[in-house]
Amino acid sequence: MTTSLFTIIFLAALVLSTALQLWLGVRHMRHVRACRKEVPAEFAAQITPADHERAADYTVAKGRLGLIEIVIGAVLLLIFTMGGLLQAIDTGLRAWLGAGYAHDLALFASFALVGFVIGLPMSLYRTFRLEASFGFNKMTMRLWLADLLKAGLLSVLIGAPLLLAVLWLMQMMGANWWFYVWLFWMSFNLLVLVLYPTVIAPLFNNFSPLADVALKDRIEALLNRCGFASSGLFVMDGSKRSAHGNAYFTGFGRAKRIVFFDTLLEKLAPQEIEAVLAHELGHYHHRHVLKRIALLAIMSFAILWLLGQVIDQPWFYAGLNVKVGAGDTVNTAHTAMGLLLFSMVLPVFLFPLAPLTSALSRRDEYAADAYAAKQTAARDLVSALVKLYRDNAATLTPDPLYSLFHDSHPPASQRIARLQSL
Repeated sequence: MTTSLFTIIFLAALVLSTALQLWLGVRHMRHVRACRKEVPAEFAAQITPADHERAADYTVAKGRLGLIEIVIGAVLLLIFTMGGLLQAIDTGLRAWLGAGYAHDLALFASFALVGFVIGLPMSLYRTFRLEASFGFNKMTMRLWLADLLKAGLLSVLIGAPLLLAVLWLMQMMGANWWFYVWLFWMSFNLLVLVLYPTVIAPLFNNFSPLADVALKDRIEALLNRCGFASSGLFVMDGSKRSAHGNAYFTGFGRAKRIVFFDTLLEKLAPQEIEAVLAHELGHYHHRHVLKRIALLAIMSFAILWLLGQVIDQPWFYAGLNVKVGAGDTVNTAHTAMGLLLFSMVLPVFLFPLAPLTSALSRRDEYAADAYAAKQTAARDLVSALVKLYRDNAATLTPDPLYSLFHDSHPPASQRIARLQSL
């Protein structure tokens, strides 16, 4: 492939992907606004017009911010590549640090820092203006800064060794380095599944054992019926950050634990909490976690193989306005640049495939709902979902095409209708 041809392909893909995302976002907001005044008939008894209008306004507000972020992301990608910013950063770092792992880490850190600074105003606006205006944000500036510091430290403590290991494998394992990186990457993901519940999550939230004896007995009876063994039932202090509620199980193997947001326990009745948990256990029953790990393995294998094919091609770098010295290969100084460039441009080409992954996720949600309807009363899950839609200001009228691309869960009306048929 020639340099100019790859440049044309990249720019065309970026324009088409960005235009598609913007068009879907605008279409979604128009559809939600058009349905703002009328509550869908199947929800009229549980959702008031005021709640429905609030959900529409919240969705539109998030949509506007999302459009701005899409444009900023596309422009920033152009500045990094065709605008020469990444090349300028690389040149400056080489003059300062020379070639080597220090340069490689600094290159990734510089890219992340620029993205962080650009995205900081949006993050602050989302938390302290948008979420606050709809009554969801509970974070103080002090807590927000503490989370930011913890996330930064984790990125350094975990991300830096992970990146160094990947770069070492890329440089030392010959032409098939991508296979060894894949093995390492999948091992790391499995390790995170085991360590996240007990090591990482407690850095950000407090987890206390479920104290409600009656609810605990109800849930343990459900777990026995479902054959699910967990390492404990925990309540997370989600209310210190947000009014949104949820429940989930996390971990892998013996490290599985069930977690309830304290906000969820406050809003739902015991039988509704049981139904929500039965849905989560449905994912376990159908081995959705294992299937998603398998899907991750397949996708990461294909992506790393593809990276192995392009990382040594001069047209890949030149087409993105990055200079590679004569004779440079994957085993020399441009390993980090190739990995970074590939990770930057890959999402541009993958977005059109979003409906496929969304469809798989929605299929799993339907299966988990059906399982919950067998273990508990379907009407209890319906009641719980309606309350969650209302309290989280989730729109009941998403644009169908937008939902096809973006929603991992089925639209509310379809999901409720299927549950009622059960």
